Amino acid sequence: MFYRPSEGHGLPHSPFSAIVAPRPIGWISTRASTGDNLAPYSFFNAVGYTPPQVMFAGDYSDSMMNAVESGVFAVNLVAEAALDAMNATSAAFPRGTDEFLAAGVAKAECVAINCPRVADAPATLECRVVKLVDLLGEERLLLGEVVGVHIRDDCLVEGRLDPRLYAPAARLGYHDYTFVREVITLKRPR
Repeated sequence: MFYRPSEGHGLPHSPFSAIVAPRPIGWISTRASTGDNLAPYSFFNAVGYTPPQVMFAGDYSDSMMNAVESGVFAVNLVAEAALDAMNATSAAFPRGTDEFLAAGVAKAECVAINCPRVADAPATLECRVVKLVDLLGEERLLLGEVVGVHIRDDCLVEGRLDPRLYAPAARLGYHDYTFVREVITLKRPR
């Protein structure tokens, strides 16, 4: 099969997000004049190492509006145990709804930025907004510099974050998810 995205694919559902998979889920938390917000983004990833930088992309909705207004946001990792809560925060709540409260997610304060975070997330990245980029169509991409990192102590083994301890969730496309349960170490050739 071959198709041009501009001409459609003829399938019941778009295969694009299933092709680019698995994708990590950035559970983005923000705070602005309308209140606290929590929403998942599967178009999320790390994009720079020194300094550490991340991005998330999607419609210009509450998370992006809040981040642009406040200048900060936090990215919370989604453990397998939090999948249902994460999914609950993806509902189309009215602007100003606190998804932490609506989904029963425990909230904690960030340290380096004025923003809430998921209290029991395996890791949280506290970020300062760097740039908002208009993408083709209706979506935007928000870049952030990581200025603080939380790692839950029980997710560390011999100084390394071990994903087998919390099984991070990843998006496969459609309504499908997967979890990291197996790790293979492969050193780069010299």
